[in-house]
Amino acid sequence: MDRFARLAAPLAVGYALDLLLADPEDWPHPVRTYGALIVAGERRLNHGPYRFAKGALLAGGLVSGTFAAFQLLDKVLRYLPPIAAVAANSAWVFYGLANTGLVREGRAVFDVLEREGLEAGRRQLARIVGRDTAQLDAQQIRTAVLESLAENLSDGVVAPLLYYALTGVPGLMAYKMVNTLDSMVGYRNARYEQFGKFAARLDDVANLVPARLTAGLLAGLGGSWRSFRFIYKYGNQHKSPNAGYPEAALAGVLDCRFGGPNYYHGQLVSKPYIGNNPRPIEHAEINRVAGFNHAVCAIVVAGVLGLLWWREHR
Repeated sequence: MDRFARLAAPLAVGYALDLLLADPEDWPHPVRTYGALIVAGERRLNHGPYRFAKGALLAGGLVSGTFAAFQLLDKVLRYLPPIAAVAANSAWVFYGLANTGLVREGRAVFDVLEREGLEAGRRQLARIVGRDTAQLDAQQIRTAVLESLAENLSDGVVAPLLYYALTGVPGLMAYKMVNTLDSMVGYRNARYEQFGKFAARLDDVANLVPARLTAGLLAGLGGSWRSFRFIYKYGNQHKSPNAGYPEAALAGVLDCRFGGPNYYHGQLVSKPYIGNNPRPIEHAEINRVAGFNHAVCAIVVAGVLGLLWWREHR
């Protein structure tokens, strides 16, 4: 089996599995193992002096260790029958993608809010966002979902696929460790400000290109010059160097307003607004945004397959 087939087949199968299965909650998942390793390391190291160095040591060790482990596994799989290698790597691609599960979770918040009311919508939203949801109104809940879909389209879909294109499964799974570290310790608070700073900056660097590519694809699919203007005007105003770009693109396509102050872990965090039209978000708009997410994922998968073919046959 040549290099193209070894990379293309797992990508195609893993993408199909994501479409069919999303992310079953009762299945084992490598990110849970990542989380357990991060928790153990944080408890052991996040105290006393030199917290930045300790956090950098943990993040660097886990990311490089993940890459090395999957690189070794990839070499072992080459000694097995091709079908076994494809099956194993397809599973890793499936676990590395988060598109269909993300879309389903976002749609579930809209549906629960519509059917069961505000309190139920707040509880459902808390499954997918880090902000405090207890005081959000219906407009804020729908806005939070759309922001999450845009941001996570970059770091849950486009970025893993790009790192797969570069180095296969080892790159994809190492990126997932980077992203998991940021989501667990990359906070600006007393506990994590120093310890998680390296992990947060590593995630920023890893997502520089994916975030901007995601924004461009959203704007292009939306056929909106306003979206491109929003990317230019608002993309760099977010506290994150990356999250603002896909959010600005989607806000431009929908002609709505994202951002603004929100509570995180009981503290008010002031965020700039993205857009200037605070119009109500309608229930049916989740269908259009879900379509954008699926379209971007399909385009990037096709693009990666094309890149792999070109690299093999040039």
